[in-house]
Parts: sequence; C-alpha cells; structure tokens
Amino acid sequence: MSAIGGDIIEVTCNHPTLGDFTFYPKGSEDSTYDLGGFRSADEANGVDGSGAMIDQMNRVRWFFEIVYAWEQSTTDDLANMKSLGADPVPGTWTFTHINGSVYSGSGKPVGDIQGNGNAGTFSAKVSGGADLEKIV
Repeated sequence: MSAIGGDIIEVTCNHPTLGDFTFYPKGSEDSTYDLGGFRSADEANGVDGSGAMIDQMNRVRWFFEIVYAWEQSTTDDLANMKSLGADPVPGTWTFTHINGSVYSGSGKPVGDIQGNGNAGTFSAKVSGGADLEKIV
C-alpha cells in the first residue's frame, strides 16, 4: 500500500468549561505535527572517555500546526482559538486526516494566533503533554 498524504480536514476540541469547537483547516496547506514522547539528544560530543554513548533522553510535547479557514461572521474561529489558548485548562483535541487517520490528545493552543483578513485564514499551533495518540 502506498503512503497517502494530504489535508487535515477537521479539528475538534472538547473543553470542560468553554464547550465544544470544530475548526476546518484550509485545503492544500501544509501541516506539521509531532506525536510527542521521548527523544534522544543529537549530540556529537555525547560520549564518555571510553567512547561509549551518553544517551540524553528528554520528553517533548506533541503538537499540530495548521492553517485554518477563518469564519468570522457566525462562529469567529480566530476568537474561539484564542479563548482556548487563554484558558489555563486544556481541552481534548482530535485531528482528522483526509486518509481517515484520527489523532487525539489533551492540550491547548500555544504561541501567537494571528488572522489574515485578506486570505480569510489563521495559523495556530496546538500542543499538549504526553503523546498524541492515533485513535483510528
């Protein structure tokens, strides 16, 4: 079977106090994601005097970075994403790929969230602890 790339078609967030949200990524845009977990440092000098490897391992957060369509008239997606980022409590997020894969994790928007009024889009990075799980 061949690899199937393509769009993230839907992103949802179930937040314990703010409610449920659905965001729609813009088609034909790149998405970047990291499933989180443990990483070994890429350190050329990470050896002891005998030449044995010193394996420095650290946990990293998962993230999804996506360009979203910005519906401003009724749901105001940008304002909703900013509200989720400003709340100290994380939500449960799902990210659905066009190939049918669905990833889920507990997290929140991080970093700057700025809209492009001309293009009708905004970029946002959602990140969380532990690992992002593939549920489908």
